[in-house]
Amino acid sequence: MANTNITAVTAIYGKTTYLTPLVTTPVVLLANPANSANTFKVNQIVASNIHSATANASLFIYTNGAQTQNSAPTNGVSHSVANSISVPVNASLILVDKTTAIYVEEGTSLVVSTGTANGISYSISYELIS
Repeated sequence: MANTNITAVTAIYGKTTYLTPLVTTPVVLLANPANSANTFKVNQIVASNIHSATANASLFIYTNGAQTQNSAPTNGVSHSVANSISVPVNASLILVDKTTAIYVEEGTSLVVSTGTANGISYSISYELIS
């Protein structure tokens, strides 16, 4: 597992993906598998409340725990970025933006959870750097 040398970039691809967890347990939003030879630069993560009541949003970085999107993280160490922040009805919360960008290295995942199943929809905009 080597880090991508971002001064010797081969390509940068802009990506956006979405996830609305159907469970209240942590699930993977973005995974960078070990030996992918890529680094992800996260530019923005938004949590939108799509439920009829206030819902909580959480974001964690899992090291050594890359899995597929919407799966439960395993074998990783959790590091909290945002923990149980209340998002009012019909509101959105910016968890990460360009001023607080996160680099997701190989073998690392971004994991989200919500206190209400199907209550928060997450969107993430990032750059895949190879």
